[in-house]
Amino acid sequence: MTAQSDGQRGRLGELVAEYHELERTMSDPGLHTDPGRAKRVGRRYAELAPIVRVAGELAAVQDDRAAAEELAAEDHAFAAEAEDLARREESLQTELLELLAPRDPDDAKDVILEVKAGEGGAESALFAGDLLRMYLRYAEIRGWKTEILDAAESDLHGYTSVTVAIKAPGTPTPAEGVWARLKFEGGVHRVQRVPVTESQGRIHTSAAGVFVAPEADDTTDVEINSNDLRIDVYRSSGPGGQSVNTTDSAVRITHLPTGIVVSCQNEKSQIQNREQAMRILRSRLLVAAREAADAAAADARRSQVRTVDRSERVRTYNFPENRIADHRVGYKAYNLDQVLDGDLDAVLDALAAADRAARLAGDVDGVVRR
Repeated sequence: MTAQSDGQRGRLGELVAEYHELERTMSDPGLHTDPGRAKRVGRRYAELAPIVRVAGELAAVQDDRAAAEELAAEDHAFAAEAEDLARREESLQTELLELLAPRDPDDAKDVILEVKAGEGGAESALFAGDLLRMYLRYAEIRGWKTEILDAAESDLHGYTSVTVAIKAPGTPTPAEGVWARLKFEGGVHRVQRVPVTESQGRIHTSAAGVFVAPEADDTTDVEINSNDLRIDVYRSSGPGGQSVNTTDSAVRITHLPTGIVVSCQNEKSQIQNREQAMRILRSRLLVAAREAADAAAADARRSQVRTVDRSERVRTYNFPENRIADHRVGYKAYNLDQVLDGDLDAVLDALAAADRAARLAGDVDGVVRR
């Protein structure tokens, strides 16, 4: 590992100074009179904390190594210590470069995740339910909170469509944010198994679509003009409480400039359904804004295939072989039962590692210079 360049040192100095300024800001009681600003400050502070920590540790190791090398000239017993410190320095240099690599600005955000049944009829709806339970279980293991915003159930306890909000407690670092972990889940997920409706024991292939969006902050990420909205109310349908099929509580919001349509009928009141629909709409508009502003982000999110076509899939779940395969990075494992019970870290780590390698190969020096 080469020594830090002047550009790297300058960039680190700027980040450390920003970190300490944020520290002073967070100690100001007046900050918390503005929850939106407090959230942004806390998120940026959490983002810079690991960079400052590793930079400080690296500086200490470099000083110790220099001292050990100087002492080794007189006492060879210090030579081994100097070599150990040199290896530690190289490891920290690599870690620091990864922290400074280009990063998705939404990594620390919570997400809105949608699962929709596709080709395969009742079997696809059952598989959509399996995917939902997989994500709910994974969230439980990670200590995240989940909230079903809207759901359209099918026969046999499946889902034709379901939307869930997933939130991390506190202010996670970008690497541990919900979006950082789940953003690669978007796309077509294909299942191969014998459906419960199959009497001949034949293996069928069906698919469900997953769409993941970072949850937009109410006021800072997306501005919505009320004149751009058409809001329709209608009678809820499907399983639910006493209000279902008796009151016009379901809400459909159309964002006229983009044509994005969001519907919610899960809550008992029209007001609650409207609030949930607006949350989903804000997140979809945030994705659209990112795509329009950043070609790189557009390429990444285009991988979240909007049509549930079995020929365009990101992952296959093969039940007869207990196999899961992610086709984007060549990942394959034979623990499908565990994955469906929420053990997703291995496949998510493989996707994150591929993304990190691409970022490091692409524009690390550019970030260091900025």
